[in-house]
Amino acid sequence: MKTGILDSGIGGLTVLHQALRTLPNEDYLYYADTDHVPYGTKTKEEITGYADEAVLFLAQKGVQAVVVACNTATSAAIGFLRSKYAFPILGMEPAVKPAVRRNAGKRVMVVATPVTIREDRLQNLLRRVDGEHSVDLLALPRLVTLAESGEFNSDRVRRYLEDEFSRYDLTRYSALVLGCTHFNFFKDTFRRIFPPDVALIDGSAGTVNHLRDVLRENGLAGGGSGRVEYYQSGRRLEDRASLERIRALHRRLDAMLRY
Repeated sequence: MKTGILDSGIGGLTVLHQALRTLPNEDYLYYADTDHVPYGTKTKEEITGYADEAVLFLAQKGVQAVVVACNTATSAAIGFLRSKYAFPILGMEPAVKPAVRRNAGKRVMVVATPVTIREDRLQNLLRRVDGEHSVDLLALPRLVTLAESGEFNSDRVRRYLEDEFSRYDLTRYSALVLGCTHFNFFKDTFRRIFPPDVALIDGSAGTVNHLRDVLRENGLAGGGSGRVEYYQSGRRLEDRASLERIRALHRRLDAMLRY
């Protein structure tokens, strides 16, 4: 049996990468909706339609569960998807709660796409866990486009981030929450910009741990070997160049584990 993982592009590879490390006895279908990337600048209705199309495709491939490995799609579409499909559907949530717990009197910065920041899901989370109003939100829409073009640690990336963070005193922060799975590819640049005592926190490990629990609870765990099939908007990737690009992205994620 297989688990589906979907994203607008390469961002969800960060969740797949974690899943392969944590749950190596599962098989996976990875769906990158490259025909419609980026999601973060689309309307809620558009994103819901794209996510529904992706989950329907994965359902037809016989998956046992789906991880919407995209904070934007989770914010816009998770309720609709769960109401339509009978198998477990997991979403992403910015790791605000653990960041707030460790803030030690300092502030927390959450970076995400514009859709994630404006949708009710994140706002409701903040109302539950941010009683002291210590969280600042910052949209970084260009990072998704830069990630999709394979530009991770260039001067242009650093200038963009330095400009976006220039109005904040970064010494006032205890944690930077990466609220978009694409942003994990930029951990080295974030680390250079933020003071060394600022923790970089993302939700991939928590999501994969939740997936492990859901598979066990539903009697769906195991039976695989870590095999992955990759798709772009329904088209299977089998050519050498595309698969080598994916392997290179996994190698970058291996390198980002140190940050």
